[in-house]
Amino acid sequence: MPQLKVAIAGLGAIGLRVARAIDRGDIPGLTLVAVSARDTAKAARNLEGFSVKPQILPLAELPALADVVVECIPAAYFATIADAAVGAGKVFMPLSVGQLLKNMHLIERARVSGARILVPTGALLGLDAVRAVAEGQVFSVKIVTRKPPAGLKGAPLLTERNISVDNLTEAIRVFEGTAREAILGFPANVNVAVALSLAGIGPDRTRVEIWADPNITRNTHTIEVKSDSSDLNMTIANIPSEETPATGKITALSVIAALRRLTAPLVVGT
Repeated sequence: MPQLKVAIAGLGAIGLRVARAIDRGDIPGLTLVAVSARDTAKAARNLEGFSVKPQILPLAELPALADVVVECIPAAYFATIADAAVGAGKVFMPLSVGQLLKNMHLIERARVSGARILVPTGALLGLDAVRAVAEGQVFSVKIVTRKPPAGLKGAPLLTERNISVDNLTEAIRVFEGTAREAILGFPANVNVAVALSLAGIGPDRTRVEIWADPNITRNTHTIEVKSDSSDLNMTIANIPSEETPATGKITALSVIAALRRLTAPLVVGT
């Protein structure tokens, strides 16, 4: 089987787990050739046990070595790796999906360069069904996100409005609006809402509610879709990552599953 060369931008909770899976040979047909991280010394330590150590490179240099570039870095660095990967005609797999709304030119650029932008399902569910009903007429899409308060701390909108999520005794709704508005106020929390909007009826028609709930321990998303072919009501409750409470453990697994589809002889789902 021809080997696809993979580079990973970011070696946090998601990137490192994906890197380890590739290095172990868990995903046939993939080879890890390069990574990028802000703390190169820490990255080198994390890679010590790898059977084949990838190169540690600056973000912009990753696409030169790889066929596939996986992005799992803070949103502030998104444009650097996205422009480089898409401009080089690579397969680009972004986790900071919300940043696509600020960089929609990448779609046209990918059309010219031959790149493909593949968005993993991430911490959500049902995007296959949403894409399917969007081929017909969709009347409404709504996502309600509930997170333990710790998973929302530090969000720009909470800081801007001086909203505290400390010492809550009951759930409070901290946001209601569109997916486009939600990602501006919660760039680390609602990439799922943007992914949903891109699969369905767009960021300006997709409605979002965000709740800080001290009575739950899992990041929970409920999707409600009404269309001329199906009405969907789906809920997923994700176990938060120990390293990053805002991120569910399933996110890294979703990336691994998306990478597996690139070389699998059988692919299930649209």
